[in-house]
Amino acid sequence: MGSAPPPLPPRQLTSKKQPRPTSLQPPPPSFRPPPPPPAAPPPSPVAPPPLPPRGDRMEGGSRLKANVNVISLSVGKLVDISKGPDLQTFQSPVNCGKCRAAWSSLSSIRRNLWVCEFCGRENSVDGSDVSGVNGVCDGRRGGVCRDVLYLPNQTDDDYQNLEDTLVVFCVDISGSMSVTTEVTSGISLGSQAYISRLQGIQDALQRALESLLQSSPHRRVALVTFNDEVVIYGDGTSTPLSLRDWALVDYDHIWQQGVAYTIPHCIAESYHQLTQKVKELIEHGATSLGPAVLASVAMASRYPGSKVILCTDGRANIGLGEMEQIASSFSSSSISPYFYRQLALQAAESGVIVSVMTFEGTDCRLAEVGRLADTTGGRVNVVNVTTVATVIQSSLMDSVLATGVTATLLAPDGVYFPYDDESNHKLVREIGNVTEGLEITFQFAVKPESMESFLQRGRLPFQLQLSFKTREQQRVIRIITEQRGVTTSSRVWVGGLKMAVLGVHCAQLCARLTMEGNVREAQRQLKLQQDLLNHISKQRPIQQEESIYGNWMDTMTTICDDLTTESLCLSDEAAKVVYQMKRASSVNNKPSQSTGKKQAALEGM
Repeated sequence: MGSAPPPLPPRQLTSKKQPRPTSLQPPPPSFRPPPPPPAAPPPSPVAPPPLPPRGDRMEGGSRLKANVNVISLSVGKLVDISKGPDLQTFQSPVNCGKCRAAWSSLSSIRRNLWVCEFCGRENSVDGSDVSGVNGVCDGRRGGVCRDVLYLPNQTDDDYQNLEDTLVVFCVDISGSMSVTTEVTSGISLGSQAYISRLQGIQDALQRALESLLQSSPHRRVALVTFNDEVVIYGDGTSTPLSLRDWALVDYDHIWQQGVAYTIPHCIAESYHQLTQKVKELIEHGATSLGPAVLASVAMASRYPGSKVILCTDGRANIGLGEMEQIASSFSSSSISPYFYRQLALQAAESGVIVSVMTFEGTDCRLAEVGRLADTTGGRVNVVNVTTVATVIQSSLMDSVLATGVTATLLAPDGVYFPYDDESNHKLVREIGNVTEGLEITFQFAVKPESMESFLQRGRLPFQLQLSFKTREQQRVIRIITEQRGVTTSSRVWVGGLKMAVLGVHCAQLCARLTMEGNVREAQRQLKLQQDLLNHISKQRPIQQEESIYGNWMDTMTTICDDLTTESLCLSDEAAKVVYQMKRASSVNNKPSQSTGKKQAALEGM
């Protein structure tokens, strides 16, 4: 991502939202830091070393302009409860009747009343209801119990075999897939050859099938192709099902046909049939992309945790999701964008991950089709005939750790969440499917009228409630409660800020604003974060890994600048970058570095 991405978003920049407050307001006069002491007398001939520059002020004496109140959650680690064996479990939490905050070690009872730490409501509580949690908390770290699992009653029907999932390859075989690319074949001879896009896909699929046969022989695998019609081959052992003409515009009919098509055999039993079907593919016709991916998601929806891997090289031009007749700058109310948003939500609700890949030099409107991957936790990539096999293999390696994930973040009344909910101290974010390495960030700020009381309290409580289903379909609620100190922006030492948290948040927020069409606000946030990074560099050396976050900001700045000066549309290459930024994670947050021990759950500034 070091090089500047190509042209740019298929969205009209009609949003004219006013800039939102994004940082703590200056404290009232009575709470400002005392004036500096009188100037020292003239220095002696041997002057002491100069004092380091103040880290609490920007150049010119102004306060921090960027909001550094950010919480980062390593969701991929939090939902993997197998790596937290020391966590205590209970059946159900005791919740506040108003804001639904859960009883924690920060809570206390007086005369059978619990005053909620977050909204102030008085709740009638029986001491026996919370005695179990209290007993565990009292025995840990001096009464601090911040991380608890709640496991509601399970039934035998909830259990699912991890191998009982499906991989669907949804492949474009339209006429444009015959376009060839010159490649070098042979390491020593360096001979030249021309390979079509379909040939590249066929080779990649055969490698993927062989890999699945070796690594997951009991996994089900299915094939769906599309051109003028959609053909469902399934596992290759049954009669193919074709959808054409009127069927390509009937959402419910396609969904029902996909759900009803059975995949009885695992890859160990269907490998040869599937391989033969792949070899026989011939490119011709139009591109019924929308109906094909709809049928693929419907098939996968029977098995939560399944994957759909979509391979295409062009814009949908027939059936549902058709975009050929839509002007290059269209409004968010167009039918096709609605189709992809609706299908993405349905896939996420079904626990299906969709990964999307298109070929270099084409225009499939990745900004719209990519919603399928962005919403479901899949990958967005632009490939060529030599890289498609590697990208498909990477998509196969994505492991679904949890489905139906919802994160609820509670803060004291008086806190709000810019760009999410500016009127409530409680934020609910639907995450959906979670894979390894997923990291999300929240930004919060304080209402001016609450500043004085918060400064007097000194510490504020925060609570995360993470509800999800594990890969075994076990329902879990993980609740983490912590307190954080309060200070004013004038007392923050800039050199102590964590660029891993701020850099990831900036990338995710600005990419999200860009895809929503709010490019001006994305530019404003990028400028604030770049100024902050420059100021940090004057306080301490910038580490090598931290420079990556600066590169991200530069890349997003280039994309946003191009949008406001050249085009209103994201090219496929630029859309790929923006979607990857929306799912950015810190440099050190990699699956291979997981220790298996309980990680810090709430990392904030």
